[in-house]
Amino acid sequence: MKMHILGSALALSMLTLAGCASTSSGGYGNAGYGSSQGSCYDCGTVIRIEQGNGSRVPNATGAVIGGIVGAAAGREIAKGQTDSTGRRNTATAAGAVAGAVVGNAIQNRAGMGYNIFVRMSDGREVVVSQDDLNGIREGSSVRVAKGHATLR
Repeated sequence: MKMHILGSALALSMLTLAGCASTSSGGYGNAGYGSSQGSCYDCGTVIRIEQGNGSRVPNATGAVIGGIVGAAAGREIAKGQTDSTGRRNTATAAGAVAGAVVGNAIQNRAGMGYNIFVRMSDGREVVVSQDDLNGIREGSSVRVAKGHATLR
């Protein structure tokens, strides 16, 4: 019974964190086309790709959600085991701490992505953070729109 509730709480926290993920940051929106020469204002060439944290989700989100789920699970487990309010409160607090630790660890693993460095056609350099490359490599010609790089 205890493992079933704990497993359900962990699965719920993973699903909740997955829903919080964002796929981009920064960017130039729908900049459109620039000069009358027909050059693409929001186009450029990938000069470097780094794998790492893209800082797409605030760092406290996993810990907060994990703490809430852990507190609820601890309270529920204690409810069936004791009539003591003090013990239920202790179990709630312990569940919140354990959930926060687990939630933070899950978020840190889920936060991996790619930082794509792009030299734009007008000489600017931008960095786009996203979860997948979709075939983009160093030297690829890309368009940066809504904070997301796509192959041209």
